[in-house]
Amino acid sequence: MPQHRELTVGLIGAGRIGSNHAELLARAVPETLLAVVADPVEGAAARLATALGVERAATDLGGVLADPALDAVVITAPARFHAGLVEQAAAAGKAVFCEKPAGMDLEEIERVARAVEEHGTVFRVGFNRRFADGFPQARRAVDEGRLGIPQLLRSTTRDPGLADPAAVAPWTIFRETLIHDFDALNFLNPGARAVEVHAVADALVAPEHKDAGLLDTAVVTVRYDNGAIATAEASFSAAYGYDTRAEVFGSGGMATVGELAASSLRLYGPEGLSADTLRCDTQSMGRAYAAELRSFALAALGRPAGTGPEDPAEAPGVDAAREALRIALACIESCRTGAPVRLPASGAGR
Repeated sequence: MPQHRELTVGLIGAGRIGSNHAELLARAVPETLLAVVADPVEGAAARLATALGVERAATDLGGVLADPALDAVVITAPARFHAGLVEQAAAAGKAVFCEKPAGMDLEEIERVARAVEEHGTVFRVGFNRRFADGFPQARRAVDEGRLGIPQLLRSTTRDPGLADPAAVAPWTIFRETLIHDFDALNFLNPGARAVEVHAVADALVAPEHKDAGLLDTAVVTVRYDNGAIATAEASFSAAYGYDTRAEVFGSGGMATVGELAASSLRLYGPEGLSADTLRCDTQSMGRAYAAELRSFALAALGRPAGTGPEDPAEAPGVDAAREALRIALACIESCRTGAPVRLPASGAGR
């Protein structure tokens, strides 16, 4: 465990979300020192490192993962590389923060679980909604019994646009988009496990890409072993902005979370009422991204986690990664068969 004040971090992956996380590590998380940015694409890491004043950029990911000067790595590479990078980082003794999903299938998740356990790795997966405004408070209301027994849950992700449909891999809507919603539903229904999934999906935004495997619109029903029924929906084209919301309805009340408006400003005029809306995830989830990275840094430094109302009851690790992916993979099977899918029992709880 590092004894100095800051956690020395290397970031793997200098794309869109990697650039966002790198800026937060460099400027918004006081417990971290971003020492190196790495990306195999020539010039990508150097451009980001220069913009942030980070001293080192690299294209050799293996060299960064093995660097003894680093306490931790933050993995924001494409999803298909996540499991292998987590294994290498854990074997090198690094604490690991990995963007979702931690693996593309359950076999990869189990490899991650073995590596984390074998090497005693501090591991977090990037399920940012646990840290987003309102979500930890809603979970606390459930834990305190203020909503009674959860009966109906809902989670929504509507992205603001689909710039390049050809670049979207098949089943992305489940593995990389709705997986946030599945974790949010699991988080807001603590102690329960999904037992049945029924998914319906289509290409309504870019139908010309459907034959290539793109699905851009989906609705999922999830049944839990405590009797609760949940729905999750996603679209890759919300004309009005970036829309993430959730709801828990129980025998004693209801909680709703998620804010679309960019501020409290409302304009009233001849055309009616208008308000500015949030336009992207880095705008909507900026504070949540910073909070999850800070929570990871505190854990890696061996310091107590926060206890404020914005801190989640559970920081997402391997079990959260596994449970959300179980639902995502069942959605894929359900779409292929057109029928509900019973989820197999898992030996691990959340």
